[in-house]
Amino acid sequence: MDIVLYALTALLYGGLAVAGWRSHRHAAARPMLESVPPMPAAARIPVASAASGMSTPGRALLFVALLAHGVLLHATIFPQNAMVFGFAFALSAMFWLGAGIYWIESFFFPLDGLRLLVLPLACIASLLPLAFNGVRVLPYAAAPMFKLHFLIANIAYGLFAIAALHAILMLLVERRLHAMRGGLAQRHAAAAGNGWLSSWLDTLPPLLTLEKLLFRLIGAGFVLLTLTLVSGILFSEQLVDRALRLDHKTVFAILSWVMFGALLTARKVSGWRGRAALRWVLASFVALLLAYVGSRFVFEVLLHRAVV
Repeated sequence: MDIVLYALTALLYGGLAVAGWRSHRHAAARPMLESVPPMPAAARIPVASAASGMSTPGRALLFVALLAHGVLLHATIFPQNAMVFGFAFALSAMFWLGAGIYWIESFFFPLDGLRLLVLPLACIASLLPLAFNGVRVLPYAAAPMFKLHFLIANIAYGLFAIAALHAILMLLVERRLHAMRGGLAQRHAAAAGNGWLSSWLDTLPPLLTLEKLLFRLIGAGFVLLTLTLVSGILFSEQLVDRALRLDHKTVFAILSWVMFGALLTARKVSGWRGRAALRWVLASFVALLLAYVGSRFVFEVLLHRAVV
């Protein structure tokens, strides 16, 4: 049964990703209706109007993919009232939630550029547990506090994953805008050398809209990450009678919490934005990845050790 769910999930994600990229490539190859070299904004109009949001059948298929992926995660992580987990399962759950957040966002904003990133990653992540399944069965999976902690942590991971993809897209948009503001030769080089990238970025909402979405995601993720740390401390007290264990996972989790908190504070106090803020987002997300996914990869794959 599990292998059927793996195949169905990967087929749906992969098929939607391929269809999206093919549609984007055909739209990018379509000749411009008007060409006005001195006015980059005018040159954007034909491509942007050609790029449509996700179709209703595509959105329905993505919903089916999310359902299949969710059932697959539950069946493989919680077999027979126990729990199996590891870095591959964490990545799979992260991008399942990321794809789900994109699906919700797509009802309100044209985020085709984000879809072209998140669906291939979700397809690959959904198959990772097939290759990396040497993980420990946790005996306390039925504990209500642990289930709450696990659920909150994974939703936080999903929010920060989709925020990191937002930040990558925004960095690409900013880079393109700086190139278009340069001299005439630089503008022609940017347009000629990165036609597919430019047409891809043209499918996105304005930069200010992306920025607003980004900080909403980070704000929600920060609240859930705070709850994750608090619930982890409470669960640790119930399990081992010790409130806080300063291992690599805890250190990186606290570091990422401090970094995201500093980012939100700087945004609130001084309106911090731009490339520096986006790079800080990515650095904070890397710290969060190291908190569980990175450390588990080292233990499970490199050291062949299964740890909680």
